[in-house]
Amino acid sequence: MLARIAPAALRIRAAAAPRFTPLRALALRTYATRRYTADHEWVAVSNGVGTVGISDYAQKALGDVVFVEVPEVGTQLQRKDTLSAVESVKAASDVYAPIAGEVVEVNTDLADEPSLINSSPYEKGWIAKIKIEDESQLEALMDEAAYQKHIQ
Repeated sequence: MLARIAPAALRIRAAAAPRFTPLRALALRTYATRRYTADHEWVAVSNGVGTVGISDYAQKALGDVVFVEVPEVGTQLQRKDTLSAVESVKAASDVYAPIAGEVVEVNTDLADEPSLINSSPYEKGWIAKIKIEDESQLEALMDEAAYQKHIQ
C-alpha cells in the first residue's frame, strides 16, 4: 500500500515545488545590479533609473543619523557630484552621485525620519532616484563581492 501512495505524493510535491520562472530571474537580476562606490554609496538599477543611498557599512560608521539633505527633483548631476549630505551624532558627510543623470525622485520620508538610513539603508533609507544618463558608468562601480572585499 505504501508503494502506491509514495509515487502520488511525489507528484504532488513536485507540482507544488517552486519553479524558476522568468519573473523570479528578473527579481534576482534586480538585486545583482546593486553597485557600490569606494566612498560607500550604492545604486540599484531598474528600468534605467538608479536608486541611490549609502551602504550599511557607511551608516554604521556614521552612527545615528539625525539629518539628511536631499537634492531637488530635476537636479542634473555628473558622476561624483555632491548628491546629498548626511549628518549623524558623530559627523557630517557628503554623499556623491555614483552615476550621472537627472534626479527624478527623492525620499521625502527622510525629512521626518532620517534614521531610516540606519534601520533600512537598502530598502526604506534610499536618498534619491536618478534617471541614468549613461549606463556604461555602472561598469566602473563594484559589485557586491568586490565591495565586501573593499570594506575588509
